[in-house]
Amino acid sequence: MLKAGLVELNWTFVFQILNTFILYLLLKKFLFAPVTEVIEAREKSIFDSLNDAERISNEAETFKVEYIEKLQSVEDEGREIVSIATKNADVKSSRILKEAREAAEKQKEKAEVDIALERKKVINEVKDEISSLAILAATKVLESEVDEEKNKILVNKFIEQVGDN
Repeated sequence: MLKAGLVELNWTFVFQILNTFILYLLLKKFLFAPVTEVIEAREKSIFDSLNDAERISNEAETFKVEYIEKLQSVEDEGREIVSIATKNADVKSSRILKEAREAAEKQKEKAEVDIALERKKVINEVKDEISSLAILAATKVLESEVDEEKNKILVNKFIEQVGDN
């Protein structure tokens, strides 16, 4: 057959080419197709995993934002509750202080009235005592001259002087 340097064109060469072609078809059918399917399945799996990861990341971000908003809402609500409680405590404190001042003022007024009444009572008792002593003294002084008219005038004058003091 034909000879062209290193390669000789004969039936062996034709069978080698034919065997190589058959081997290629067999490899394509039994090796390349399943390997390609496995590679494509793996690519699809990786792609799906990436999509799931992105979806989960987005959901996590959404949950994080919702959590932060709820946390802020709870903090605001807590501040509002504390503020309301503080205002209520201030109002209650003011009311209690006002009631205490009013009670103290009433007690002070009552004490002043009691003191004034007691003072009048003591003054009247002292006047009575003084008038008794004055009458007794006047009686002893006037025993020598018993003029009832002068006695009354002296006693009344003495009581007026004591009352003015």
